[in-house]
Amino acid sequence: MAGSGIQLIDRAEAGARLPEFGDLLYLALTAQGRARAPYSKFSVGAAVLGGSGAAFPGCNVESASYGASICAERSAVVGAVAAGEAAIRACVVVTPTADPSGPCGICRQLLAEFGPDVLVFAASSLSDSVYVARLGDLLPLGFGPGNLAGAGSSAIAE
Repeated sequence: MAGSGIQLIDRAEAGARLPEFGDLLYLALTAQGRARAPYSKFSVGAAVLGGSGAAFPGCNVESASYGASICAERSAVVGAVAAGEAAIRACVVVTPTADPSGPCGICRQLLAEFGPDVLVFAASSLSDSVYVARLGDLLPLGFGPGNLAGAGSSAIAE
């Protein structure tokens, strides 16, 4: 996750940047332990902070029909929305790698629905390393609701 606007920090600095980080990390680590990853063996946990201040965990759940699998971040977002959240302020994702892994493209796209200022913390369950970035830095030129404005009209002449 090296690049503009993406910083490598430790857990203490993450907590200084987002007071709820410790609680979100705990939820993400707990969810990681509950992940169902019989095929990839890559258990991931996540937690999102809703606009209300409530936190929601999620984990990856794999299926033999790979396309039916769900990532931890999307699992957490779905739980938040199902609980009535309309905003997501932050997402913490935990991977079993010394160098944290960021959210996949599909997860970045779903998080983009909540705006470019969502803070994303990619943490390691094996080290103290954390990457932090705004979603807009992780998904530049992301596709969002604004791209659908005027979708019903066609600029192509018939």
